[in-house]
Amino acid sequence: MERAALYCRLSKEDQDKEYRQESESIQNQKLMLVDYAISRGYSIYNIYIDDDYSGLDRERPEFNKMIKDAKMKKFDIIICKSQSRFTRDMELVERYIHGLFPLLGIGFISIIDNGDTRVSGNKKIRQINGLINEWYSEDLSENIRKVLRKKMESGQFIGSFACFGYKKDPKDRHKLVVDEEAAQVVRRIFNLYLSGYSISEIGEILTGEKILTPTFYKQSKGLAYRNTRASSGVIESGIWSSSTIKRILENRTYTGCLIQGREKKLSYKSKKMVITPKKEWVILDNNHEPIISKDMYLQVENLRKKRRKVRL
Repeated sequence: MERAALYCRLSKEDQDKEYRQESESIQNQKLMLVDYAISRGYSIYNIYIDDDYSGLDRERPEFNKMIKDAKMKKFDIIICKSQSRFTRDMELVERYIHGLFPLLGIGFISIIDNGDTRVSGNKKIRQINGLINEWYSEDLSENIRKVLRKKMESGQFIGSFACFGYKKDPKDRHKLVVDEEAAQVVRRIFNLYLSGYSISEIGEILTGEKILTPTFYKQSKGLAYRNTRASSGVIESGIWSSSTIKRILENRTYTGCLIQGREKKLSYKSKKMVITPKKEWVILDNNHEPIISKDMYLQVENLRKKRRKVRL
């Protein structure tokens, strides 16, 4: 009896369509695949499930576990609901379905689009499906980009986390409101700098008083926030670094100005972010309640320029 690996995947985009297409759910995918395997006399080796992962994501944990098991020949065939559940990346179609699996003697079946590597002449169907799936992902990515751009231009905040000193409005997650507890720390940083304290001295004062750093503060509020800019040692120590103070002093958000679109994905296939030209940024003044005045911000900016010249 041949051993079958069943693979299910559901992404955020699929979940958004659940009200129209219940059959895409993980549970229904499992039921379909199990019924198909049993009815054709396969024994089920394992069911691999990646929930909330894009079909372009090459870091899917269960997908990669399945590929590893395939290389160890732990099963004889892979069964998916459709080829798009396996991947929407044409390169992976060629690498695995048309490359690795035949070499290992492992078959691949996608039920609803009639893909079967063991059927002669079926390759063209799989290649066409692969192209359609990749075109879908490209079009979807472009549509999402346009929607996000419109939201930014209308003054909606689209970030995952508000900057230190603000929080998302509980009634509207696309609106920033002042978080007074953190805002007091922001105002103090600006006032200390204008009073003659250096960036490093401000950091020492806040650290000495055991005031929570932005990372610790957000985590204390139950947010799943992780600072990717700082080293783990600095974060764990709770030290206010000079770079943290500097970012706060440079952040125009505190004047009520919303700046978005400074980064974008390298491509719809990549998670890598690249800096966009300043002319492409979306900058909206007077978008939300300010924590400091524009005049104070400019004073700090001018003072920082003077101190840099003195150091030179």
